[in-house]
Amino acid sequence: MARFDDPSRDAWQKPDEVIRTLAASPDASVADIGAGTGYFSVRLARAMPEGRVFAIDTEPSMVQYVTERATHEGLFNIQAVVASPDDPKIPQAVDLIIVVDTYHHIADRTAYFRRLMPALKRAGRIAIIDFKPESKMGPIEKLPPAQVIRELMDAGYSLVDQPTILPEQYFLIFGLVQPQ
Repeated sequence: MARFDDPSRDAWQKPDEVIRTLAASPDASVADIGAGTGYFSVRLARAMPEGRVFAIDTEPSMVQYVTERATHEGLFNIQAVVASPDDPKIPQAVDLIIVVDTYHHIADRTAYFRRLMPALKRAGRIAIIDFKPESKMGPIEKLPPAQVIRELMDAGYSLVDQPTILPEQYFLIFGLVQPQ
């Protein structure tokens, strides 16, 4: 857990810049899929004090940790959720889904993200942040951003932005494809 919350992570993960770039309103609802220890969840909860953050993880010990952390830090707008590998169990439709350093762990990603559509509000967005193939950090097997874009497009999303603020990772923002 110390590795997830290592203060040196801020230098390359740039969480405050990521959150500013996402520009979610103070009352937005967000699902942080693969929340781990709440690295992004707690920052999102502080940035959106009138909003709701669902810290979602498949590991019950991580969910318990985030629950205790949110209580300890007085962040009552965080709800930790135990997910299954094929269903994040987002309790209500959200404005934003963020997936940081987790996308490569998801099996059958196109089907998974297709199933997420009802959990995203009509103007909602999905942000995928994961390690660039050339990065020395992260998992050994890394997915190229072109593959992520293809999989999300196959699932019914369109790429709306590709911020270049992260040195070790790509940052892709998708929206729902709107009917003509």
